[in-house]
Amino acid sequence: MLFSTSVIARLPLATFGIGLLVHAHHLTGSYAAAGAVAGALAVAQGAGGPLLGRLVDRRGQTTVLLASALVAGGALFAAAALPVGTALLPLLLLAAVIGFATPPVGACMRTLIPSRFPVLKSQRRAYAADATATELTWVAGPPLALSLGALAGTGAALTFAAVVLVVATGLFALAPASRAWRPGPRVAAGQGALSSPAMRVLVVVLVAVGVVFGATEVGVAAAAGSSAGLLLGLWGVGSLAGGVVVTRLGGGAAAGRGFVLLLAGLGAGHLALVAGSLGTVAFAVLITLAGSMIAPILASAYGMVDHAAPEGTATEAFSWLATATAVGSALGAAAGGALIDAVSPAVAFILAGAAGLLAAATALTRIPARRPDPVGRPVPLAIGRGQDVDQGAAGVRAVLLADQPAG
Repeated sequence: MLFSTSVIARLPLATFGIGLLVHAHHLTGSYAAAGAVAGALAVAQGAGGPLLGRLVDRRGQTTVLLASALVAGGALFAAAALPVGTALLPLLLLAAVIGFATPPVGACMRTLIPSRFPVLKSQRRAYAADATATELTWVAGPPLALSLGALAGTGAALTFAAVVLVVATGLFALAPASRAWRPGPRVAAGQGALSSPAMRVLVVVLVAVGVVFGATEVGVAAAAGSSAGLLLGLWGVGSLAGGVVVTRLGGGAAAGRGFVLLLAGLGAGHLALVAGSLGTVAFAVLITLAGSMIAPILASAYGMVDHAAPEGTATEAFSWLATATAVGSALGAAAGGALIDAVSPAVAFILAGAAGLLAAATALTRIPARRPDPVGRPVPLAIGRGQDVDQGAAGVRAVLLADQPAG
């Protein structure tokens, strides 16, 4: 129940960007204004995520999640009620409130995983399942928002997102596991997640991964025309497939060596999109293969947080990873768009591939090939291989099958 509720609570988050974009265009008639509103949302999400994560690490999950859901939901309701002809400033302010108060449900869910699955292998599989489910929201969310907006109006789409956000986040926040969670003591008073060099490296790597995402999105839009939506959907399907496979195989890379290989595959796969001019079918195959690296990379990064982040900063650390990806995506979209205007869409894919390979090079030189000891924590007692495998399998079954009816 907890896992499925967290996924439903994250579904509206995948609709915010496109939902506010089309709503702002409907109200103002300007794509420039709509782009500014989407930009305000992204900037506010990047700023608010780590701050809310740090607050969760100090006060617990329930109060922060409930309060942020009510604020973000209220701002969504207000934006939905604005009339046609509304000035840009109210839209910008509401988008900023929505972004800044976006509930950190994903970070909170990932923070709960180590306590629910104490064995390393089961944790890695749980992170992989979570990354796969997150990809599912990004595949389903935008089409859902656009379809509802076309049928009932853009304001109705935002209202629906607000209702789902408030209800699902409330159910997650009031669940026993979330209410019972307590942050651990910090290694040093006032120390944040980025005080750890290992966390800073992970953030740098995920900024580069975000550049891959942003450059690819604008590159596909420019190169594929009317087929862009289908191709981006296949990109997400590839990520889903990669997440399912990596969950079954053990949950992604446990340390630097495997992480480097995944990142190198991400870079090479997106660099290969330069050959998309061979035809739509070839492009579809290539982008599906390129996307298959996304969920495994995110799952691997999540699995490294427990050892990289200082004690008592896990929620903030997970929030920083999301912020890093968002910042990188914005940079990649901006740089890719400029390169497309100056040269051609193919250059955006070169940028995406180079960013992925740069992430791999950073991981190769800065992340240990073997899993390091936790920051500021004692080394756990060793667990026998057989016990680890058995409990790992039980862990992933619990994550994936928790919502199946009994009997």
